[in-house]
Amino acid sequence: MNDMSKNRADTHEDAPREDPALVDANGKPQWAMSRRETERLLRERAGLPPIRRRWPWIVLALVLLAAAGGAAYWQMQRGAAAPVEEAAPAEPAPEETVYRLAGPEVLQLEPMLLTRTVRVTGTLEPTRSAELSSEISGTVETVAVQPGDSVSRGDILVQVDTESLGIDLDLARSNASATEVQLGLAQTQLERAQQLSDRGVATTSTLDEARSSVQQLQSSLSAQQDQVRSAELRLRNATLRAPFDGMVSSRTVDPGQFVQTGTPLMTVVDLSSVEMEGNAPVASAARLEAGQSVRLNIDGMEAGAIEGTVQRINPVASSGSRTITVYIEIDNAEGRLRGGMFATGEVVTATEADALALPEAALREDAEGTYVLRVEDGVLARAPVETGAGWSGDLTRVTEGLAPGDIVVSAPLDDLAAGARVQLEE
Repeated sequence: MNDMSKNRADTHEDAPREDPALVDANGKPQWAMSRRETERLLRERAGLPPIRRRWPWIVLALVLLAAAGGAAYWQMQRGAAAPVEEAAPAEPAPEETVYRLAGPEVLQLEPMLLTRTVRVTGTLEPTRSAELSSEISGTVETVAVQPGDSVSRGDILVQVDTESLGIDLDLARSNASATEVQLGLAQTQLERAQQLSDRGVATTSTLDEARSSVQQLQSSLSAQQDQVRSAELRLRNATLRAPFDGMVSSRTVDPGQFVQTGTPLMTVVDLSSVEMEGNAPVASAARLEAGQSVRLNIDGMEAGAIEGTVQRINPVASSGSRTITVYIEIDNAEGRLRGGMFATGEVVTATEADALALPEAALREDAEGTYVLRVEDGVLARAPVETGAGWSGDLTRVTEGLAPGDIVVSAPLDDLAAGARVQLEE
């Protein structure tokens, strides 16, 4: 046997001998199997357990131990190099929100006078106004005043020519004087005829004629005296005088102008008191009555500075505007008011003194009823209240639940609720 055959024999000396009948479960013959597969198949046929190879697990364990040691070493090096961090301090708890409330947002309750009013609007007019017209026909000689001038009762305003009027008066007086002379003579003749008749000398017809003459002359004298008075009146009317103390508001005549009887000359007004023709809603007419006080605001003047009084109320409402006219008298002794000024006013129809009231915005509603937010030692508390009727100024009377001096939230601040902390600012 040569060397090659010897080596092949040595190589296969320990290998299992080939068995043509040895086939695995997949039909693989022995000649196609590896040594390890052949040994496993032979042990399975002999009923022996498979050989467990522990070296892979040992290698895996060694690798894991090495990895754990490296990680521990790296952590120790990192801990030695890095400074020790101090523990972070605990964060403080958030502070409680404090709401700041300014002046208009809170209200301190005090007893007050409540009023219920009716609003009126209108213009001011002089209480007395006289449009003066000419009472005679003639030529205007003088006009003594201009619009805006103050006049006193009896002052001459307009003078119409009096020459012809004077002549007429003189003629009437002359006729009356002549008639008086004739009447005196007739009365003397009547007395003589009466004496003669009493003695039976004169006839009755003579006495009757004497009486008739006297009566006729008496009638003529009376008529002529009336003519004298008429002429005197026309002469007086030629001079236009102020009927009362006041001011001239208009003038429509100039000197040299011829005027007829009834021609407007000028207007004089008395501004010592003025009257407002105010319009009020007809629905409020039942609450209005004479004598009620009125607070007025006049355009161009300080608000609330004027007081007035209801004098009368028109019984019929205006069909177009559904308003009723209220006549309000206003004292104007200082002369600050003028006719034509526009004014708004509030007629006070009801009052209640020493009452507690809140704005509508201060009242809140929940399932338990009406309440307000009252400030108690810097904290809002729910305060149930009982309310009455509404009053002017959007005020509601508080009948129970609050006392004078209580401070409540008066603004509609939806973010506020009972339990919230507040700080009041000046």
